[in-house]
Parts: sequence; C-alpha cells; structure tokens
Amino acid sequence: MMNPILLAQIEASQNSRDFHGEALNFIWQQITDLSWLHAVVAISVGIVYMLYGWRIFRVLVVICFGLAGMFLGIFAGGHFGSSIWGGLTGLVLLAVVSVPLMKWCVAALGAVAGGALTGAVWYACELPLDYIWAGVIIGVVAGGLMSFILLKTSVMLFTGLGGSIIMMVGVLALVYQYETQVLNPPTQHIYNSVYYNQWFLPVVVILPTIIGMIMQNSFIKHERDWEI
Repeated sequence: MMNPILLAQIEASQNSRDFHGEALNFIWQQITDLSWLHAVVAISVGIVYMLYGWRIFRVLVVICFGLAGMFLGIFAGGHFGSSIWGGLTGLVLLAVVSVPLMKWCVAALGAVAGGALTGAVWYACELPLDYIWAGVIIGVVAGGLMSFILLKTSVMLFTGLGGSIIMMVGVLALVYQYETQVLNPPTQHIYNSVYYNQWFLPVVVILPTIIGMIMQNSFIKHERDWEI
C-alpha cells in the first residue's frame, strides 16, 4: 500500500499541473478573443492606466473593489437563488465601502500586486509550481507592509501592474493576429512563448510595470499638491 503522504504529494502535484494548464488556457483565450480594434483600445487604456493611474487611483480602487464584490456576490447569490441580485448587492456594497476605507483598500491592492509580482518571478525562475504559493505569500506580505509605509509607492505598484497587464494583452493579441492572418505561412511564436517559455509572460508584464512606476514617480514629483 502506497504511503498516504506520498499519495497526497502526487495529488497536490497533479492539481498544480492542472491549475497551471487552466491558467495558461485562460490567458491564451484572452489574447485570441480580442479583435484588432479591442486590442488597440486595450493598449491605449493600459498605457493611460500604467502612466497616469495615480491621477485617478480613487476611481480605479472603487472599480476594482466593485468588481470584486460583484464576483463574490454572484458566487454567494448562486447558493441563495439569485446570482444577479447577489452580484449587484456585492458590487454596490464593496464599491461604497471602499470610499471611506480608501487607504486600506489601496494597501490591499498593493498586497495583491506584490503577490502577483513575486509569483511571476517564481514562475519565471522555473521553481517548483507546487510551492508557488510561498512566493505569492512573500509578495503579499511585502506589498502589504510597504503599503502602510509608502502608500504612494503602493498606488504606483498596483496601477503600474494593472495597466501593464491590460496593455500587454492587447499587444500580444495584435502580434498573434499578425502571425496568423498576415504572415504566409503563419507562425506560432506567441503560442510557443506563452506555453513553453516560463519566463515570457512574467517578463512582458514585469518590465512595463517597472517602467510605469518609474514614469509615475517622475510625474508625481512635479505634482507637489498630490496627496492620498
């Protein structure tokens, strides 16, 4: 009879691989589902978000928490008979609550962004996926602590990361369409990079995030009256 601990490790490893595959499929679907027009809009919105998110961060925080509340409400409402009302209730509730608790919400988003970045670094370094949660927790803790010490940096972090993700999805969508619709014969460089090069997605997200944070910091220095 096989050791129960070994069975648990095998099951955990299989679950990790399944989640990895599902995550890549979800990302690839977002890239391939965009039309060229939607991709251009995503790039434009992402650039504004990444470079000037600090100007409208309060609106972005309310939107983020409203969407989070909507998804939680849909999930909870599904167990009580009405996903629509659950989603609407969750959206309004968290959106309204985020206004008086703005600094705490910024800290929460900073923690999430920190976890996403350290998880991406873990993935890019091809460390064991079974323990990627350890890398994510490190980033969550670091991002959360940083948010209470350097709140402006937290704003730049989550807006830079959010804008970078939106922009790069649009860029990859345009490159994918160029490869499949313009080139003859078509190529699969983007597909192969997404699925077979673990460093690819982290790099195309982290580098624009760093650039966005540097640019935002430069802009903020010229806004002496800007406060959170």
